[in-house]
Amino acid sequence: MQPNFENTAIAFQLKTDSELERAYFLFKLIANEPLVRIGTAVTNFAIKAHLPIEGLIRATVFDHFCGGVNEEDCLPIIDKMFEKGVCSILDYSVEGKEVEDQFDFALNKTLEVLDFVKEKDAIPFAVFKPTGFGRFELYEKVSEGKRLNETETAEWNRILNRYDQVCKKAHDLDVALLIDAEESWMQNAADDIALDMMRKYNKQKAVVFNTIQMYRWDRMDYLKELTGMASSEKFKVGLKVVRGAYMEKENERAKELGYRSPICESKKATDENFDAAVSYMMEHLNQVSIFAGTHNEESCLRLIAQMQEKALSPSQSNIWFGQLYGMSDHITYNLTAEGYNAAKYVPYGPVKDVMPYLIRRAEENTSVAGQTTRELALLQKEKKRRKLDD
Repeated sequence: MQPNFENTAIAFQLKTDSELERAYFLFKLIANEPLVRIGTAVTNFAIKAHLPIEGLIRATVFDHFCGGVNEEDCLPIIDKMFEKGVCSILDYSVEGKEVEDQFDFALNKTLEVLDFVKEKDAIPFAVFKPTGFGRFELYEKVSEGKRLNETETAEWNRILNRYDQVCKKAHDLDVALLIDAEESWMQNAADDIALDMMRKYNKQKAVVFNTIQMYRWDRMDYLKELTGMASSEKFKVGLKVVRGAYMEKENERAKELGYRSPICESKKATDENFDAAVSYMMEHLNQVSIFAGTHNEESCLRLIAQMQEKALSPSQSNIWFGQLYGMSDHITYNLTAEGYNAAKYVPYGPVKDVMPYLIRRAEENTSVAGQTTRELALLQKEKKRRKLDD
Protein backbone atom coordinates (compact mmCIF):
# COMPACT_ATOMS: atom_id res chain seq x y z
CA MET A 1 0.00 0.00 0.00
CA GLN A 2 1.05 3.58 -0.70
CA PRO A 3 1.22 5.73 2.44
CA ASN A 4 -0.98 8.80 2.36
CA PHE A 5 1.21 11.68 3.53
CA GLU A 6 -1.85 13.94 3.69
CA ASN A 7 -3.39 11.90 6.52
CA THR A 8 -2.87 14.25 9.46
CA ALA A 9 -4.99 12.14 11.83
CA ILE A 10 -2.32 9.42 11.64
CA ALA A 11 0.58 11.90 11.44
CA PHE A 12 -0.29 13.70 14.68
CA GLN A 13 -2.07 10.92 16.55
CA LEU A 14 0.33 11.16 19.50
CA LYS A 15 0.13 14.94 19.85
CA THR A 16 -2.25 16.49 22.36
CA ASP A 17 -4.02 19.70 21.35
CA SER A 18 -1.53 21.75 23.39
CA GLU A 19 1.44 19.97 21.77
CA LEU A 20 -0.10 20.65 18.36
CA GLU A 21 -0.38 24.35 19.24
CA ARG A 22 3.21 24.43 20.49
CA ALA A 23 4.45 22.83 17.26
CA TYR A 24 2.52 25.36 15.19
CA PHE A 25 3.94 28.24 17.26
CA LEU A 26 7.53 26.94 16.92
CA PHE A 27 7.37 26.44 13.15
CA LYS A 28 5.83 29.93 12.80
CA LEU A 29 8.89 31.30 14.59
CA ILE A 30 11.30 29.18 12.52
CA ALA A 31 9.65 30.44 9.32
CA ASN A 32 10.85 33.94 10.20
CA GLU A 33 14.55 34.06 9.23
CA PRO A 34 15.43 37.37 10.98
CA LEU A 35 13.72 36.08 14.13
CA VAL A 36 15.75 32.85 14.02
CA ARG A 37 18.98 34.89 13.74
CA ILE A 38 18.01 37.16 16.65
CA GLY A 39 16.78 34.20 18.74
CA THR A 40 20.00 32.30 18.10
CA ALA A 41 22.15 35.26 19.17
CA VAL A 42 20.05 35.92 22.30
CA THR A 43 20.04 32.23 23.28
CA ASN A 44 23.80 31.91 22.83
CA PHE A 45 24.34 35.02 24.93
CA ALA A 46 21.96 33.84 27.66
CA ILE A 47 23.68 30.45 27.91
CA LYS A 48 27.18 32.00 28.06
CA ALA A 49 26.01 34.52 30.66
CA HIS A 50 24.44 31.66 32.69
CA LEU A 51 21.03 33.33 32.62
CA PRO A 52 18.17 31.10 33.88
CA ILE A 53 16.55 30.27 30.53
CA GLU A 54 16.84 26.46 30.57
CA GLY A 55 13.26 26.06 31.82
CA LEU A 56 11.91 28.12 28.92
CA ILE A 57 14.02 26.26 26.36
CA ARG A 58 13.03 22.91 27.87
CA ALA A 59 9.32 23.71 27.70
CA THR A 60 9.42 24.86 24.08
CA VAL A 61 12.06 24.03 21.46
CA PHE A 62 13.87 21.33 23.49
CA ASP A 63 10.78 19.24 24.25
CA HIS A 64 9.64 19.50 20.62
CA PHE A 65 12.91 18.41 19.00
CA CYS A 66 14.51 16.31 21.78
CA GLY A 67 13.53 13.20 23.71
CA GLY A 68 14.96 14.23 27.06
CA VAL A 69 18.14 14.89 29.03
CA ASN A 70 19.14 11.21 29.37
CA GLU A 71 18.18 7.76 28.07
CA GLU A 72 15.61 7.07 30.80
CA ASP A 73 14.02 10.45 30.19
CA CYS A 74 13.43 9.40 26.55
CA LEU A 75 11.74 6.08 27.38
CA PRO A 76 8.10 7.30 27.58
CA ILE A 77 8.42 8.88 24.11
CA ILE A 78 10.21 5.81 22.69
CA ASP A 79 7.54 3.44 24.03
CA LYS A 80 4.68 5.66 22.88
CA MET A 81 6.03 5.90 19.32
CA PHE A 82 6.75 2.17 19.17
CA GLU A 83 3.08 1.42 19.90
CA LYS A 84 2.44 3.06 16.50
CA GLY A 85 5.24 1.09 14.84
CA VAL A 86 7.76 3.96 14.87
CA CYS A 87 11.24 2.98 16.08
CA SER A 88 13.73 5.35 17.72
CA ILE A 89 17.42 6.07 17.32
CA LEU A 90 18.88 7.65 20.44
CA ASP A 91 21.27 10.41 19.40
CA TYR A 92 23.40 11.92 22.15
CA SER A 93 23.52 15.36 20.54
CA VAL A 94 26.23 17.12 22.49
CA GLU A 95 28.51 18.88 19.98
CA GLY A 96 31.77 20.79 19.89
CA LYS A 97 33.74 19.07 22.66
CA GLU A 98 37.51 19.16 22.18
CA VAL A 99 39.20 17.28 25.04
CA GLU A 100 40.12 13.66 25.61
CA ASP A 101 37.93 13.03 28.63
CA GLN A 102 34.92 14.27 26.65
CA PHE A 103 35.76 11.89 23.82
CA ASP A 104 36.02 9.02 26.29
CA PHE A 105 32.70 10.11 27.79
CA ALA A 106 31.09 10.02 24.32
CA LEU A 107 32.56 6.56 23.75
CA ASN A 108 31.20 5.26 27.06
CA LYS A 109 27.84 6.87 26.33
CA THR A 110 27.69 5.08 22.95
CA LEU A 111 28.69 1.76 24.55
CA GLU A 112 25.95 2.25 27.17
CA VAL A 113 23.40 3.03 24.46
CA LEU A 114 24.36 -0.20 22.64
CA ASP A 115 23.50 -2.19 25.78
CA PHE A 116 20.31 -0.16 26.10
CA VAL A 117 19.43 -0.79 22.43
CA LYS A 118 20.01 -4.53 22.73
CA GLU A 119 17.22 -4.72 25.32
CA LYS A 120 14.73 -2.59 23.36
CA ASP A 121 13.12 -3.71 20.10
CA ALA A 122 11.95 -0.11 19.76
CA ILE A 123 15.56 1.04 19.18
CA PRO A 124 17.07 -0.85 16.23
CA PHE A 125 20.15 1.39 15.74
CA ALA A 126 22.77 3.22 17.77
CA VAL A 127 24.59 6.29 16.41
CA PHE A 128 27.62 8.52 16.95
CA LYS A 129 29.39 11.48 15.31
CA PRO A 130 33.03 11.19 14.26
CA THR A 131 33.90 14.37 16.16
CA GLY A 132 32.35 12.83 19.26
CA PHE A 133 35.39 10.54 19.30
CA GLY A 134 38.16 12.99 18.35
CA ARG A 135 39.21 16.51 17.44
CA PHE A 136 37.91 17.99 14.19
CA GLU A 137 41.35 19.44 13.38
CA LEU A 138 42.94 16.01 13.59
CA TYR A 139 40.41 14.49 11.18
CA GLU A 140 41.09 17.46 8.90
CA LYS A 141 44.86 16.95 9.02
CA VAL A 142 44.54 13.22 8.27
CA SER A 143 42.05 13.97 5.46
CA GLU A 144 44.60 16.29 3.86
CA GLY A 145 47.29 13.60 4.06
CA LYS A 146 49.49 15.68 6.35
CA ARG A 147 52.11 14.01 8.51
CA LEU A 148 51.17 13.68 12.19
CA ASN A 149 53.68 14.33 14.94
CA GLU A 150 54.21 11.80 17.72
CA THR A 151 51.59 13.30 20.03
CA GLU A 152 49.03 13.51 17.21
CA THR A 153 49.76 9.93 16.14
CA ALA A 154 49.00 8.72 19.67
CA GLU A 155 45.83 10.82 19.68
CA TRP A 156 44.77 9.42 16.28
CA ASN A 157 45.34 5.87 17.53
CA ARG A 158 43.01 6.59 20.45
CA ILE A 159 40.33 7.69 17.94
CA LEU A 160 40.80 4.45 15.97
CA ASN A 161 40.55 2.49 19.21
CA ARG A 162 37.27 4.22 20.14
CA TYR A 163 35.80 3.35 16.75
CA ASP A 164 36.93 -0.23 17.07
CA GLN A 165 35.55 -0.64 20.59
CA VAL A 166 32.11 0.60 19.63
CA CYS A 167 31.94 -1.27 16.29
CA LYS A 168 33.09 -4.52 17.89
CA LYS A 169 30.44 -4.21 20.59
CA ALA A 170 27.75 -3.47 17.97
CA HIS A 171 28.87 -6.56 16.06
CA ASP A 172 28.92 -8.75 19.19
CA LEU A 173 25.44 -7.56 20.23
CA ASP A 174 24.13 -7.70 16.63
CA VAL A 175 22.98 -4.07 16.79
CA ALA A 176 23.30 -1.78 13.74
CA LEU A 177 25.48 1.30 14.26
CA LEU A 178 25.13 4.53 12.27
CA ILE A 179 28.13 6.86 11.88
CA ASP A 180 27.05 10.40 11.04
CA ALA A 181 28.72 12.50 8.33
CA GLU A 182 30.20 15.94 8.94
CA GLU A 183 32.01 18.65 6.96
CA SER A 184 33.68 17.62 3.70
CA TRP A 185 37.17 18.75 4.68
CA MET A 186 37.34 16.21 7.52
CA GLN A 187 35.18 13.49 5.95
CA ASN A 188 37.84 11.53 4.04
CA ALA A 189 39.49 10.43 7.28
CA ALA A 190 36.12 9.46 8.79
CA ASP A 191 35.19 7.56 5.59
CA ASP A 192 38.45 5.61 5.72
CA ILE A 193 37.86 4.52 9.31
CA ALA A 194 34.26 3.54 8.49
CA LEU A 195 35.53 1.47 5.55
CA ASP A 196 37.99 -0.37 7.81
CA MET A 197 35.19 -1.05 10.30
CA MET A 198 32.92 -2.41 7.54
CA ARG A 199 35.72 -4.69 6.29
CA LYS A 200 36.16 -5.99 9.81
CA TYR A 201 32.60 -6.22 11.14
CA ASN A 202 30.28 -6.39 8.10
CA LYS A 203 31.34 -9.82 6.85
CA GLN A 204 27.90 -11.45 7.24
CA LYS A 205 25.56 -8.45 7.33
CA ALA A 206 25.64 -4.66 7.59
CA VAL A 207 26.33 -3.72 11.20
CA VAL A 208 28.40 -0.58 10.61
CA PHE A 209 26.67 2.13 8.53
CA ASN A 210 28.51 5.14 7.16
CA THR A 211 26.60 8.26 6.04
CA ILE A 212 26.72 9.86 2.60
CA GLN A 213 25.52 13.43 2.09
CA MET A 214 24.13 13.67 -1.41
CA TYR A 215 24.25 17.45 -1.63
CA ARG A 216 27.89 16.68 -2.44
CA TRP A 217 28.32 16.10 -6.19
CA ASP A 218 31.19 13.63 -5.64
CA ARG A 219 29.32 11.15 -3.46
CA MET A 220 28.01 8.95 -6.29
CA ASP A 221 31.61 8.13 -7.17
CA TYR A 222 32.29 7.27 -3.52
CA LEU A 223 29.17 5.06 -3.39
CA LYS A 224 30.16 3.12 -6.52
CA GLU A 225 33.76 2.73 -5.36
CA LEU A 226 32.66 1.50 -1.92
CA THR A 227 30.17 -0.99 -3.41
CA GLY A 228 32.85 -2.27 -5.79
CA MET A 229 35.30 -2.83 -2.94
CA ALA A 230 32.64 -4.61 -0.91
CA SER A 231 31.87 -6.91 -3.81
CA SER A 232 35.50 -7.86 -4.44
CA GLU A 233 36.52 -8.05 -0.77
CA LYS A 234 33.36 -9.87 0.36
CA PHE A 235 31.87 -7.53 2.97
CA LYS A 236 28.48 -5.82 3.27
CA VAL A 237 27.86 -2.09 3.00
CA GLY A 238 25.61 -0.17 5.39
CA LEU A 239 24.77 3.37 4.30
CA LYS A 240 22.60 6.11 5.66
CA VAL A 241 21.85 8.35 2.69
CA VAL A 242 20.86 11.97 3.41
CA ARG A 243 20.84 15.25 1.54
CA GLY A 244 23.16 17.02 4.01
CA ALA A 245 23.43 19.39 6.93
CA TYR A 246 26.30 21.86 6.43
CA MET A 247 25.48 23.54 3.12
CA GLU A 248 26.01 27.19 4.06
CA LYS A 249 29.26 26.43 5.90
CA GLU A 250 30.52 24.38 2.93
CA ASN A 251 29.75 27.08 0.37
CA GLU A 252 31.22 29.86 2.52
CA ARG A 253 34.49 27.98 3.09
CA ALA A 254 34.85 27.12 -0.61
CA LYS A 255 34.32 30.77 -1.55
CA GLU A 256 36.72 32.01 1.12
CA LEU A 257 39.52 29.59 0.17
CA GLY A 258 38.88 29.75 -3.58
CA TYR A 259 38.07 26.15 -4.45
CA ARG A 260 35.07 24.57 -6.15
CA SER A 261 32.27 24.03 -3.67
CA PRO A 262 31.56 20.34 -3.02
CA ILE A 263 27.84 21.19 -2.92
CA CYS A 264 25.58 20.52 -5.93
CA GLU A 265 24.76 23.64 -7.92
CA SER A 266 21.03 23.54 -7.12
CA LYS A 267 18.37 21.94 -4.97
CA LYS A 268 17.16 20.08 -8.07
CA ALA A 269 20.64 18.62 -8.64
CA THR A 270 20.80 17.54 -5.00
CA ASP A 271 17.40 15.84 -5.25
CA GLU A 272 18.47 14.03 -8.43
CA ASN A 273 21.75 12.98 -6.79
CA PHE A 274 19.92 11.63 -3.73
CA ASP A 275 17.43 9.66 -5.82
CA ALA A 276 20.22 8.33 -8.07
CA ALA A 277 22.09 7.05 -4.99
CA VAL A 278 19.01 5.29 -3.64
CA SER A 279 18.28 3.74 -7.06
CA TYR A 280 21.89 2.51 -7.31
CA MET A 281 21.67 0.96 -3.83
CA MET A 282 18.38 -0.69 -4.73
CA GLU A 283 20.16 -2.37 -7.66
CA HIS A 284 22.77 -3.72 -5.21
CA LEU A 285 20.49 -4.80 -2.36
CA ASN A 286 22.35 -8.08 -1.96
CA GLN A 287 25.41 -5.98 -1.05
CA VAL A 288 23.94 -2.84 0.51
CA SER A 289 21.61 -2.01 3.41
CA ILE A 290 19.80 1.31 3.04
CA PHE A 291 18.82 3.82 5.69
CA ALA A 292 17.09 6.62 3.76
CA GLY A 293 17.21 9.66 6.00
CA THR A 294 14.89 12.08 4.25
CA HIS A 295 12.07 14.55 4.85
CA ASN A 296 11.30 14.59 1.14
CA GLU A 297 7.98 12.97 0.26
CA GLU A 298 8.89 12.40 -3.40
CA SER A 299 12.08 10.55 -2.48
CA CYS A 300 10.14 8.33 -0.08
CA LEU A 301 7.48 7.54 -2.68
CA ARG A 302 10.15 6.83 -5.30
CA LEU A 303 11.87 4.33 -2.99
CA ILE A 304 8.53 2.71 -2.18
CA ALA A 305 7.76 2.39 -5.91
CA GLN A 306 11.12 0.65 -6.44
CA MET A 307 10.39 -1.72 -3.56
CA GLN A 308 7.02 -2.54 -5.12
CA GLU A 309 8.59 -3.09 -8.56
CA LYS A 310 10.87 -5.66 -6.97
CA ALA A 311 7.93 -7.20 -5.08
CA LEU A 312 9.64 -6.51 -1.77
CA SER A 313 7.72 -6.52 1.50
CA PRO A 314 7.29 -3.10 3.17
CA SER A 315 9.13 -4.62 6.15
CA GLN A 316 12.18 -5.62 4.04
CA SER A 317 14.87 -5.87 6.72
CA ASN A 318 17.62 -3.95 4.93
CA ILE A 319 15.55 -0.91 3.91
CA TRP A 320 14.75 1.76 6.48
CA PHE A 321 13.31 5.26 6.36
CA GLY A 322 14.33 7.87 8.93
CA GLN A 323 13.23 11.34 9.98
CA LEU A 324 14.16 13.65 12.83
CA TYR A 325 12.05 13.76 15.98
CA GLY A 326 9.81 16.82 15.87
CA MET A 327 9.70 16.97 12.07
CA SER A 328 7.88 15.25 9.19
CA ASP A 329 5.51 13.21 11.35
CA HIS A 330 3.25 12.98 8.29
CA ILE A 331 5.95 10.87 6.63
CA THR A 332 7.06 8.70 9.55
CA TYR A 333 3.68 7.71 10.97
CA ASN A 334 2.02 7.17 7.61
CA LEU A 335 4.94 4.94 6.55
CA THR A 336 4.62 2.71 9.60
CA ALA A 337 0.83 2.65 9.23
CA GLU A 338 1.47 0.78 5.94
CA GLY A 339 4.10 -1.53 7.45
CA TYR A 340 7.31 0.19 6.30
CA ASN A 341 10.38 0.33 8.56
CA ALA A 342 10.68 3.89 9.84
CA ALA A 343 12.55 5.43 12.73
CA LYS A 344 12.89 8.80 14.38
CA TYR A 345 16.29 10.22 15.28
CA VAL A 346 15.69 11.20 18.93
CA PRO A 347 18.32 13.69 20.14
CA TYR A 348 18.95 13.91 23.87
CA GLY A 349 21.40 15.38 26.36
CA PRO A 350 21.67 18.23 28.89
CA VAL A 351 19.66 21.23 27.68
CA LYS A 352 22.54 23.72 27.42
CA ASP A 353 24.83 21.15 25.74
CA VAL A 354 22.23 20.29 23.10
CA MET A 355 21.63 23.94 22.14
CA PRO A 356 24.17 23.95 19.23
CA TYR A 357 22.22 21.02 17.73
CA LEU A 358 18.87 22.80 18.22
CA ILE A 359 20.19 26.03 16.71
CA ARG A 360 21.40 24.09 13.67
CA ARG A 361 17.95 22.50 13.33
CA ALA A 362 16.27 25.92 13.36
CA GLU A 363 18.74 27.33 10.82
CA GLU A 364 18.33 24.33 8.50
CA ASN A 365 14.54 24.57 8.62
CA THR A 366 14.80 28.25 7.76
CA SER A 367 17.12 27.62 4.81
CA VAL A 368 15.33 24.61 3.29
CA ALA A 369 12.68 26.00 0.98
CA GLY A 370 9.22 24.64 1.65
CA GLN A 371 10.06 22.50 4.70
CA THR A 372 8.62 24.83 7.34
CA THR A 373 5.72 25.88 5.10
CA ARG A 374 4.76 22.21 4.68
CA GLU A 375 4.92 21.57 8.43
CA LEU A 376 2.72 24.59 9.12
CA ALA A 377 0.14 23.62 6.48
CA LEU A 378 -0.19 20.09 7.90
CA LEU A 379 -0.43 21.32 11.50
CA GLN A 380 -3.10 23.83 10.42
CA LYS A 381 -5.00 21.07 8.62
CA GLU A 382 -4.97 18.86 11.72
CA LYS A 383 -6.09 21.71 13.96
CA LYS A 384 -9.08 22.28 11.64
CA ARG A 385 -9.86 18.55 11.50
CA ARG A 386 -9.95 18.34 15.29
CA LYS A 387 -12.22 21.37 15.57
CA LEU A 388 -14.68 19.79 13.14
CA ASP A 389 -14.61 16.55 15.13
CA ASP A 390 -15.33 18.31 18.43
